[in-house]
Amino acid sequence: MPIPARQARSAPDRLLSVLGAFDLEHPALCLTDISRRAGLSLSTAHRLVAALTEWGALERDDSGLYHVGLRLWELAALAPRGLALRQIALPYLEDLYEATHENVQLAVQDGPEVVYIEWLSGRSAVGVHIRLGARWPLHATGVGLALLAHSDADSQEAYCGGPLASFTPYTVTDPARLRRILADVRRTGVAVSSRQVTDDALSVAAPVRGPGGAVVAAVSVVVPQADAEVPVLVPAVRLAARGISRALGWQPEKRA
Repeated sequence: MPIPARQARSAPDRLLSVLGAFDLEHPALCLTDISRRAGLSLSTAHRLVAALTEWGALERDDSGLYHVGLRLWELAALAPRGLALRQIALPYLEDLYEATHENVQLAVQDGPEVVYIEWLSGRSAVGVHIRLGARWPLHATGVGLALLAHSDADSQEAYCGGPLASFTPYTVTDPARLRRILADVRRTGVAVSSRQVTDDALSVAAPVRGPGGAVVAAVSVVVPQADAEVPVLVPAVRLAARGISRALGWQPEKRA
């Protein structure tokens, strides 16, 4: 969505608005479009785009369109919830894929959204609207429910009290029902999301814990809703989540 022009914008704000002009629907932009979407004058956009291109944050193709540059990917790889987490989790995600041959996902929470940082796609698996870096509201996905259920109580209440977007007739949009679902996720240790984003898919997700026990990510498998065998999927997803958690340094509490 284009950013409206504002008065007295700071230099960092203007710079970030140029990068923010790019999104999944607009991965390639001409200078005029960047200026419009960033809410900047053409001359200011030209100066900032030139600086970002020189640094490597943007790249210009032969047709004159600008794309996000590899330099940003290099920086993103340093994020502890990015490439490092993906590398640790990948063997367990691959095991889950081999056990199911369905779509396998790894995601983290960013505010009210879930961000997908890894995705293994089955050749004949159900189609999903997911790609690396994609974002969806927490309540509409299995991984999102697993993450939201283990966030702090104030964050959960704020989320449940806000607008809950609907994508299918089955998407949970009732706050009271969402609270019950989150309580069930905490009780069972898994989240089951059926036909929330598309009416043909079901996901089973489990939380991934870091060294201190806090939930830092979630892993899921997505299968065709009509063929879903949840009791079979739950142990496999739990095992993958537990393996990733242990690899991150989590130690389960020993029972007396």
